[in-house]
Amino acid sequence: MKDSKLKLATGYFVLILISILFMTPFVWLLRSALMDLSQIFIMPPEWIPKPFHWDNFKRALTILPFGRFFVNTLIIVVSVLIGTVLTSTISAFGFSRIQWKGRNVVFAILLSSMMLPSAVTMIPSFIGWKWLGFYDTFYPLTLPAFLGGGMFNIFLLRQFYMGIPKDFDEAAVVDGASYFQIYYRIILPLSRSAVIVVALFTFLGAWNDFMGPLIYLKSDSNYTLALGLQMFQGTYSAQWDLLMAASAVVVLPCVIVFLVGQRYFLEGITLTGLKG
Repeated sequence: MKDSKLKLATGYFVLILISILFMTPFVWLLRSALMDLSQIFIMPPEWIPKPFHWDNFKRALTILPFGRFFVNTLIIVVSVLIGTVLTSTISAFGFSRIQWKGRNVVFAILLSSMMLPSAVTMIPSFIGWKWLGFYDTFYPLTLPAFLGGGMFNIFLLRQFYMGIPKDFDEAAVVDGASYFQIYYRIILPLSRSAVIVVALFTFLGAWNDFMGPLIYLKSDSNYTLALGLQMFQGTYSAQWDLLMAASAVVVLPCVIVFLVGQRYFLEGITLTGLKG
């Protein structure tokens, strides 16, 4: 009995230490956002601002057109979210529930594309989008989401779909259901947690994306929040107090989304790992 309590206490102690380790950068971000520029790099560091500079948030969000950056980011995130969830669920359904010749070969070929580093496809992709006339538009950042939704998402959903008994499909076919009805009325409701996991990954990836907008967007009016944060850094200096304040505001939606969806996130990851 004592050994089990000791192991439990040790486990909690280790988890607390790990939590503190992972929370330290976030705490540093918040304390820096509430400090004057001269206070941030004081050695030894001060963890409590004296005084609290709440006006940093107002200055950070008004010195640059962050309202426009937010709208641009929201347009991209919503478009990518809709396209990814729609097409990845349909693609995964085709690879897991429908029998067709060469299905496994095609899936293996597509799966191998995950081994290609993004740096390899960066220049050809840029040349292709610019040739199409889509440079400095949102199309290079949103249209790919409607062309399959990403191989990782397809793989994740396919593994989940394969764990759903085929008896449901057969019973639906006997009742006269089409493939689309099976997908919409049976598979999607049963795979809600896995779809939410894909949506969470997609939201976080699109919201925090820096490289994509940096490559394809040129006009300041098209900039996203990630590019807006970079504008606080000059060639020789940076407005660290305003940068930290703006970063705290930008990261807030990610924290809220994860806290709201963490139950589905853990459930979807667990079930996807066990089935298939």
